[in-house]
Amino acid sequence: MSDVSGSELRALMARVPSVEKVMASAEFAALIVEYGRTQVLGAVREALDRWRAGAQSGDASVSALDVAQLKSSVEAALRQRNESRLRSVFNLTGTVLHTNLGRALLPDEAVQAVMKALTQPANLEFDLGTGKRGDRDDLIDDLICELTGAEAATVVNNNAAAVLLTLSALASKKEVIVSRGELVEIGGAFRIPDIMNRAGAKLREVGTTNRTHLKDYEEAIGPQTALLMKVHASNYAISGFTKEVALDEIAPLAHTRGLAVAVDLGSGTLVDLSQWGLPRETTVRETVEAGADIVTFSGDKLLGGPQAGLIVGRRDLIAKIKKHPLKRALRVGKLTLAALEPVLQLYRAPERLAERLTTLRLLTRAAGDIRLAAERVQPALQHAFGERYAVTAEPMFSQIGSGALPVDVLPSYGLVVKTVDGKRGGRQLLALEKRLREMARPVIGRIADDALRLDLRCLEAADEAELIEQLKGARA
Repeated sequence: MSDVSGSELRALMARVPSVEKVMASAEFAALIVEYGRTQVLGAVREALDRWRAGAQSGDASVSALDVAQLKSSVEAALRQRNESRLRSVFNLTGTVLHTNLGRALLPDEAVQAVMKALTQPANLEFDLGTGKRGDRDDLIDDLICELTGAEAATVVNNNAAAVLLTLSALASKKEVIVSRGELVEIGGAFRIPDIMNRAGAKLREVGTTNRTHLKDYEEAIGPQTALLMKVHASNYAISGFTKEVALDEIAPLAHTRGLAVAVDLGSGTLVDLSQWGLPRETTVRETVEAGADIVTFSGDKLLGGPQAGLIVGRRDLIAKIKKHPLKRALRVGKLTLAALEPVLQLYRAPERLAERLTTLRLLTRAAGDIRLAAERVQPALQHAFGERYAVTAEPMFSQIGSGALPVDVLPSYGLVVKTVDGKRGGRQLLALEKRLREMARPVIGRIADDALRLDLRCLEAADEAELIEQLKGARA
């Protein structure tokens, strides 16, 4: 701050260009074309108000204002205001299906289908055969049934919605029997007991946290029972003295009592992942064949498609679910359907899936290939951080997903950043992590074991080149 005399202040104020003069100037013509007159006018007024406030407060940094100087300030404000809040990032966290970073990346076939749906009219609810109104589920339900062996299918906006809709349609004001060990909570406070309550169903817990027997289900069945339900514990694991009742044991019990079995499979997969060296997961088809009457699962986890919740099962039960009022509230739009269909089509050629489905390609990347990528990126990252830090390429372990097989890890490779002096450097590492997040395309890593760690499993060739160029332009 400094003391500004009244005469000096009046002189500064007198030299401030009027809003009309600014808006009519050649310097602002291009801004008006790019951002529109309304936005530019508002930004000009805000900039002038800030300048006047600074001048009146005696701010020493305030100097005479001209149109060119004002343009620079206004242009920066408009650019920041119009920058998309949803930005592309480099996912170097080591988690392939990262919930906070958008989960599955779509294959090219799905991207092209979405682009077409965005720019051209489509038969979303129009039956081209009859010329009458159609059902949007008809676009993909035959394909889903082909891949899962189910009689019918429907799609909603995510798996939480699929569970909520299923319970609302099939068990409102009735009891649903669930093992206590399967009353999971998933990210975002999705709790099975809470969803049960919101759906109007009554939870009937059986067994204990670690052990549940078939007789527990049998003894709990009563006149108010609507469903027996199994929930896949996709985000945690119980080990030690445990027992759970398999679906092929529960299903016969339910069917002899005239009841249905619902299975929340969570990260539903359509193929046996173990053929690519990944952890074995029960497929949707195997779940249907084991006796499940309804199966719910995600479209954007192990399936590798867009965010969606798929419900498959008996034709009569699916019909009842589709008639429920919540179905319209939870239905998906044309972009989800446009993306989901080509992803499902890829599963018709499972022998080519590892190269065509982005999620599976990332999950099956060889650690040796990732190591070579780390060695190529290392010099650029060392340049960006400078001599105070040691950047080394080291082996590490990736995670399949925070909500999809989180306890299973994959051998990977990445870059480890530590202080040269060997000190813990917590604040310094946090500052580096922040610098990466503030880059033109943010780089998202993680801090663990007194080091900043960047796992390169999800960094494919095109992104690798972009990252290196970005790091080369960064100052040490």
